[in-house]
Amino acid sequence: MTRIDHVVTSGVFSLDGQDFDVDNNVWILGDDREVVVVDAAHDAAAIAARVGDRTVTGIVLTHGHNDHINAAAELAELTGAPIHLHPRDRMLWDVVYPDRAPDVALADGEVITVAGTELRVVHTPGHAPGAVCLYAPEPGVLFSGDTLFKGGPGATGRSFSSFPVILDSIKARLLALPEGTRVLTGHGDETTIGTEAKDYDAWVARGH
Repeated sequence: MTRIDHVVTSGVFSLDGQDFDVDNNVWILGDDREVVVVDAAHDAAAIAARVGDRTVTGIVLTHGHNDHINAAAELAELTGAPIHLHPRDRMLWDVVYPDRAPDVALADGEVITVAGTELRVVHTPGHAPGAVCLYAPEPGVLFSGDTLFKGGPGATGRSFSSFPVILDSIKARLLALPEGTRVLTGHGDETTIGTEAKDYDAWVARGH
């Protein structure tokens, strides 16, 4: 049976010379034997503790902002798991890890399988050029990173981001998913595709 564990970690998000205190959602998908970790934020020890004695088959990063990757290298050392990142976010990665490359380049459409559950990589640029969401058709869950939140799109007011691009990504790639799909976000509360789809025109009108 598919199991989803959740850890909230706290730290600092830094971009464009500014720092912000943030709480991040770290998601652990798998079963009682093996898992993947979605985003490795702030506290590798806390994430590893939640994993327990299970095997981590991959650390999959939804994008390269420091608050989603800053525990990735330490977690990889603790678990032996490879780090997956879309190559278009390499410039963000290099700010945090100038001397260590990610292990695996994520590609749109690829399928990562863990504990018999398929996790499909959906490239959703806008918040960052290499932002991805991860869709598990069974159990009907989308790990949305910072692309889609309860209440609308992720922020696009900083470097390497674009509001028109994130709108296109959400409309074309995410809102086509089943309405009941749970959206497990990078920060804050979960939502569903159906709940967010009804507000799309309002997001366009407000401009963020």
